[in-house]
Amino acid sequence: TAQLSAQQMDKSNHVAPRTSRYSKRLARITKSLHHVDGLELNFKVYLNKELNAFAMPDGTVRVYSGLLDALSDEQVLAVVGHEIGHVKLKHSYNQMKKEMLTGAAFQAASATSGTVGSLSSSQLGALAYKAINAKFSKTDELQADKYSLAFLREQGKQASAMLDVIYTFQKKHGDGASFLSSHPSNTQRINAIKKAL
Repeated sequence: TAQLSAQQMDKSNHVAPRTSRYSKRLARITKSLHHVDGLELNFKVYLNKELNAFAMPDGTVRVYSGLLDALSDEQVLAVVGHEIGHVKLKHSYNQMKKEMLTGAAFQAASATSGTVGSLSSSQLGALAYKAINAKFSKTDELQADKYSLAFLREQGKQASAMLDVIYTFQKKHGDGASFLSSHPSNTQRINAIKKAL
């Protein structure tokens, strides 16, 4: 389901060509990240000014060009680590499972054929939208932040880049950025990251 939903998201967004400066930069940042923690990853850039990124349980990772414009390479890697954390810690899976169990689109498809393959493109798009715009719990967000610290260390990068992401977003965009619009306050996230560091 995640793979089908990701394909639908790619169709409904402006995917940067491989020759674009955004795609080349993301490829350089993630060149050693084809397999992370048992997950096979695939990366693309959406040409969108939004400050956002997401990962899905099938290994799909999408980064918005607005995020690339706003952050340094290590900070982008920190966000990627955070999003992978949501997948590896089953947060994304649980959100998608919840939507599949309670969402009208999935229930309708199950009632008629019992297979996910019968979902229409609009139903898959709705499922993907819900999955990538999920409001994770405070605990989920703090766990994903902590996962990113370990992820950055494994990549030989400064774990403090995760802290820099929050500071950069606050300074440039206030608390309204998509990546920060979650349950824990920035102060809670900053304090938790400092403690973990």
